[in-house]
Amino acid sequence: MKKIFSFVVVMAAVAMVSCCGNSNKKAAEGEAAAAAAETKAEEQPAKQETVSGTAPVAAIGGADGPTEIKVADKVDLWKPVISELNSLGETTSQEDMSWIYIFITGFAGGLLALFTPCVWPIIPMTVSFFLKRSKDKKKGIRDAWTYGASIVVIYVTLGLAITLVFGASALNALSTNAVFNILFCLMLVVFAASFFGAFEITLPSKWSTAVDSKAEATSGLLSIFLMAFTLSLVSFSCTGPIIGFLLVQVSTTGSVVAPAIGMLGFAIALALPFTLFALFPSWLKSMPKSGGWMNIIKVTLGFLELAFALKFLSVADLAYGWRILDRETFLALWIVLFALLGFYLLGKIKFPHDDDDSKVSVPRFFMALASLAFAVYMVPGLWGAPLKAVSAFAPPMQTQDFNLYNNEVHAKFDDYDLGMEYARQHGKPVMLDFTGYGCVNCRKMELAVWTNPKVSDIINNDYVLITLYVDNKTPLPSPVKIVENGTERTLRTVGDKWSYLQRVKFGANAQPFYVLIDNEGKPLNKSYSYDEDIPKYIEFLQTGLENYKKEK
Repeated sequence: MKKIFSFVVVMAAVAMVSCCGNSNKKAAEGEAAAAAAETKAEEQPAKQETVSGTAPVAAIGGADGPTEIKVADKVDLWKPVISELNSLGETTSQEDMSWIYIFITGFAGGLLALFTPCVWPIIPMTVSFFLKRSKDKKKGIRDAWTYGASIVVIYVTLGLAITLVFGASALNALSTNAVFNILFCLMLVVFAASFFGAFEITLPSKWSTAVDSKAEATSGLLSIFLMAFTLSLVSFSCTGPIIGFLLVQVSTTGSVVAPAIGMLGFAIALALPFTLFALFPSWLKSMPKSGGWMNIIKVTLGFLELAFALKFLSVADLAYGWRILDRETFLALWIVLFALLGFYLLGKIKFPHDDDDSKVSVPRFFMALASLAFAVYMVPGLWGAPLKAVSAFAPPMQTQDFNLYNNEVHAKFDDYDLGMEYARQHGKPVMLDFTGYGCVNCRKMELAVWTNPKVSDIINNDYVLITLYVDNKTPLPSPVKIVENGTERTLRTVGDKWSYLQRVKFGANAQPFYVLIDNEGKPLNKSYSYDEDIPKYIEFLQTGLENYKKEK
């Protein structure tokens, strides 16, 4: 129930200045900003006035209504500056994940799926079938290669189909949609329960039977392709959660080909053993036999799915401002989950499909050690420790109630026009931070880079930081109609407004996106995206300051 009163005041006043400054700031009693804004003693705001601008730009930029700071409408702060950024050497990628990173993520997911009970036992049977059905060894190897290639084609086609059906922008919007995230959270919980042994999830048997019978009735390449398709259907209960999680993660890039690249990595990892064992059939003899170790992997995946389910619930919680899963609550649940995983790996917890072997293997011991150590590592986070290792998953630091850590950077404003006017009045440059509640790399930057003393000192003292959440689902007081690329669109939420600002003014659509601007909205340096190089980030900030001083 924290900050409820403040939230009500802000919504009643529509948009008030917000920041997290010094607690000793004295505000005049009765001013509406007292509940939403704290500033330094020398940064006293003006008296409350109503935005008077009626131009389209003023309507978009100042749609939050009355405020303490009068938004000047003499300067077009929403004017595009894409050409100016390019002249400064703009090289920032429009995607927050590289294709290499996406491929590696997909490949890692494929390796996990490979060692599940749905896939691993099929490998020796399939390879032996190809080698035995043909007297020609080369033909058997060629068939195995074709089988592996068919797996790649099937999953890459799936990735492309998802993008074509929904579109890159729709997938990006879905990534912070409450219904989508809650449904995906519930799906992961259901799959986790299945992995624990509560029940089995399988596709209708008639689907795989029909495909299998079709494969037997045909010959040549089509027969091999249908066999690969049968594998995809049969292994769904194990591969489905991994594929789903992968597709959700890459959807936030906004790239059309990102899902296909992720699925390419996944499929290559899944298909690789079939081709390798066909080339080197003697390896089949040294292949680990199916057994209890596979159920251990399956249960471990169940614990990981529960952990990631909380991540998806957290994204919806943050985007819509429900505040039911704040940072300390999230961390407490993760601590318990990974502690339980450690106890399970040590044999202290048993699930229905586990055997009665009381011995703990050496790999299980080290996995348990890592899980328990990770749980202990997160404990200081309950009191505000940054926890850089989980910064990509945990909610932002400002959602924490009890925080003993004070080396943080907080935005003075979450409204572009108000922040710009405040910066003009105090003669300071502006740092715009386009971010998102569901942005993994944004949290990494905030805890890995912004916590550096020199970085935090520059941002807090030399700049006016304006943080704009492009996935903020708070409705605007009234929808705003705009025309973009010849198409009329309606901005309905605060996030829509800031996303439109980023696209139209800076020609970017990815997060994190940092840009330094002067009091007229012109860039002071090329933009900065995800890069945890602290000296490079300091140089980025200092160059902006130097260029601002030159303008004076």
